[in-house]
Amino acid sequence: MRRITLNGLQLGIVLTSILLAKTGTAEVPVEQLQPATRIAIAIHGGAGTIKKSKFTPEREKAYRAKLSEAVEAGYAILAKGGSSLDAITTSVNILENSPFFNAGKGAVYTYDETHEMDASIMYGKNRNAGAVAGVKHIENPINLARLVMEESVHVMLSGAGAEAFAKTQGVPLVDNKIFDTQHRYKALLRAKKKLKAAEAANKNYQAAHQALDTEFKVGTVGAVALDSKGNIASATSTGGMTSKRFGRIGDSPVIGAGTFADNDSCAVSATGHGEYFIRYNVAADICARVQYQGKTIEQAGNEVIHDVLKPVGGTGGVIIVDTKGNISLPFNTKGMYRASKTSTSNTYVGIFADE
Repeated sequence: MRRITLNGLQLGIVLTSILLAKTGTAEVPVEQLQPATRIAIAIHGGAGTIKKSKFTPEREKAYRAKLSEAVEAGYAILAKGGSSLDAITTSVNILENSPFFNAGKGAVYTYDETHEMDASIMYGKNRNAGAVAGVKHIENPINLARLVMEESVHVMLSGAGAEAFAKTQGVPLVDNKIFDTQHRYKALLRAKKKLKAAEAANKNYQAAHQALDTEFKVGTVGAVALDSKGNIASATSTGGMTSKRFGRIGDSPVIGAGTFADNDSCAVSATGHGEYFIRYNVAADICARVQYQGKTIEQAGNEVIHDVLKPVGGTGGVIIVDTKGNISLPFNTKGMYRASKTSTSNTYVGIFADE
């Protein structure tokens, strides 16, 4: 006699079919029962020159704990039947509120010693999206991006206009100094010293900027998720590039570059040197390869990150989830803060390239 193991959903259907059979309705064969929809979430806290030698055991433990906290909080929402949008917003809020990552409280400094933040969110069910760019007084930029998506007729709002919209939604404006951190300020001073040295050598602005190390050009947080209704979503938030000038905006608020989600393909959140991610439309390109070429998210992600971006100097990585609950976390740097959890896998937390 064949033994059949049933999950909660299947057991409920079987019991229902037995009751129906007793009332004269045909019983549903066990072979036709559909398994419960998988749930999955992945997060990132940025990619770049992340070397194990720069971490004390205590620091590494703290970073891993925060990544674990963020992914577990998002997964808990999914496990209760919550939406992928709620899950990713919750996870990104935790990362924005941590000084460890370049978003919200940990945002890097601009050249003028202030903070300008970008964020975007997208829902795979209907490709609805919202984004904000260059905001200075929003404690959690991803929340405002979601309000743009759900409460406005627009996709992207910037600067003072985005903050004026925030006021209409009851979002308080905060002092820009709440985003100040000592380690980010020290990084700004190092970056400005390099820039001034390059300028002193009669280099133009473009050449001076290119003289900056990768560590000054990357840093983002993000999340992607699949909920029990089969809908995927993606969110990305960042403080941008250290010592950025002239209102520079990177890929994070650009739908298709730093963020993309479509139930017909996948959801992607990117982190890296934004100019390359914009030029190569990274997030949308990955999803297009999945949808139109029939590739897995692992194949599509590796092709874009390693074969398209890396040869032209584009550094960074992405997190990807599809509607089957598969997750892929490719990057071409020395490390990427990342974590994931699905209904069929335990919590995974990684920082360095070799794990």
